[in-house]
Amino acid sequence: MRSLVRRVSALQDGNVGLDYDRAGERYRAYADGDVDKLYEFGGQYAYGDQEIWRILANTLNKLRARGRRELSVLDLGCGPGTWIRRIVNWAGKMGFTRITARGVDLAEAQVRRARLRSQDLARHAGVSLRFEVGDIRERMPEPDCSVDICLCLYGVLNHLPAEDLSTVFSEVARVTKGKFVATVRAIGSTPTIYVDGVRAAKAYHQDNLHGRLQVEFQNGRQTSFPSHLFSASEIRDLAAPALGIEELSGLDLFHGRFATDPDWNPAEATPDANFIHALRVLERRFRRNPTFVDHATHLLLIARPKTS
Repeated sequence: MRSLVRRVSALQDGNVGLDYDRAGERYRAYADGDVDKLYEFGGQYAYGDQEIWRILANTLNKLRARGRRELSVLDLGCGPGTWIRRIVNWAGKMGFTRITARGVDLAEAQVRRARLRSQDLARHAGVSLRFEVGDIRERMPEPDCSVDICLCLYGVLNHLPAEDLSTVFSEVARVTKGKFVATVRAIGSTPTIYVDGVRAAKAYHQDNLHGRLQVEFQNGRQTSFPSHLFSASEIRDLAAPALGIEELSGLDLFHGRFATDPDWNPAEATPDANFIHALRVLERRFRRNPTFVDHATHLLLIARPKTS
């Protein structure tokens, strides 16, 4: 491991957008599962996806219950656009007649995939849907208090220096009038190399002191890119000046750790309904427990601008 750190540290800083672009369809399959089955949530992060979608679907239901027919969505670090597709598709079926959605990401190839995958949705009457290459630390084009749902999911904020998050949260607070939903990797989380499954790596090392992840892939390619793991207290301190925090909890404390491995566990070890129910009970019981929260796979932040 030390030799990997020395070799990769000698490289120029990796461009995290380029690393996601190199992963291509492997990243999409690893992160989102089957993109043609938007609501089946069968990938590696199925439990987390289900919980996030429950929050978003409830938000849409509340907006419609108040008679809203217009919707504005912003996804910071949108990747291949899966979450925007889920929201826009569902909102159209719910009766929203004017939907404005924008996704932004550093990875040019992922943005191209998002545009390609969303062509049919973008043609729907009343839908304005676009994906752009950009840095979420820059000022956003959305007007003040214009966004109903703002997302920043699955590691996007982990790739930013902690000192830059205050700027991002302030800009989120400026443009958002509704709900902000974010997830970040926790300091006690299981390992990730972000752009692909861990099995794609021959070796990796997270240097949280300097905010870097060094990776050597099985094919011999080496890279290094920004990666900072957060504690719940750190995220709270960074977000609180700009945002009113509705919830800060652990997302996936147990599901990922009890997941079976098809290369190791026999079929009879597959969790049954009783076991899955027990895991959900444990998640609900301990997700806000200060002893457990920093050991979740992700931290879940739900917030609103303080001015709303």
